[in-house]
Amino acid sequence: MELLSTPEPLLTGENDVKIKLASIGVCGSDIHYYAEGKIGTQVVSYPFAVGHECSGYIVETGSGVTNVRTGDLVVVDPAVHCGTCDQCLSGRPHTCRNNRFLGCPGQLEGCLSEYIVMPSFTCFPVTGKLNPVQAALIEPFTIGVYSVKQAGITKKNVSAVIFGAGPIGLSILLKLSADGIDNVGMVEPLDYRLQKAGQLGARYLVNPVTQDVEEAIKRQEELLVDVAFEASGEQQAVTDAVKALKPGGKLVLVGIPPSAQYTFDMDLMRRKELTLINIRRQNHCVQEAIDLAINGKVNLEKMVTHQFSLEQADIAFDMVAGYKNGAIKAMIDF
Repeated sequence: MELLSTPEPLLTGENDVKIKLASIGVCGSDIHYYAEGKIGTQVVSYPFAVGHECSGYIVETGSGVTNVRTGDLVVVDPAVHCGTCDQCLSGRPHTCRNNRFLGCPGQLEGCLSEYIVMPSFTCFPVTGKLNPVQAALIEPFTIGVYSVKQAGITKKNVSAVIFGAGPIGLSILLKLSADGIDNVGMVEPLDYRLQKAGQLGARYLVNPVTQDVEEAIKRQEELLVDVAFEASGEQQAVTDAVKALKPGGKLVLVGIPPSAQYTFDMDLMRRKELTLINIRRQNHCVQEAIDLAINGKVNLEKMVTHQFSLEQADIAFDMVAGYKNGAIKAMIDF
């Protein structure tokens, strides 16, 4: 990782805004690009700037911008959809045929920079309501909000388990708690992350290194669980999740597997008639996530374990990639 000087970006359209970055979160997908050079078919061509979780201040607006003003602190939605393809017109901008995403190879350079230019529709003003770190954490939290929404949970007495107590798993936990769903377990091999999940509301904790996951969950839920959220991207977690679900249960796949493949016990899935739900980023959940943070329903800053300057970005990435020093969520602040 190297810090370079480049020309300051320019507005190219009347609806563009220039944003001076305030806070940036180091995401698991950034780490995939950093450590492995790819996510599935999305392969990095170096040099490439990563980063997509960010907040910043509007410093310049195009002539057609009406939703934000110079000086506003904004949450930035990293996805730029076209608005005209079949997916956008059917209410699915997150699977836009022409989607361009911050920090995604072949699409947009990432936000790990002092300035970026984005379409104004990606910006949500939060001046005086959230601080820069809280605002930057909205993006990963939207994944948790969307995951719970897609699970289709209609009752508060549902039983759930989350695999992976990283920022996304914890975001799912925070959203479930905000919805009044408190019968939630967490499965995580790193004890310090398990402890964090307990602090944020997980009812029971399972370490798959030292415990048999299915048996540990059965001791808490004799009939097994209604919903399992897989937020680690690990094959073993998927295997354990299938075992942990009761017949008619739902498996929500949120994590990104490094190999881009999973293997399923289809005999068990078929006999249980499990529903499999895939999560692609988020869809129309930014404002809800902001409102939950503003109203105090969630405290996103409890996920943050480390903060760095831009000049220390390499230290931040090495720490997160290596699970060092109790890292869960590292922020790069300006």
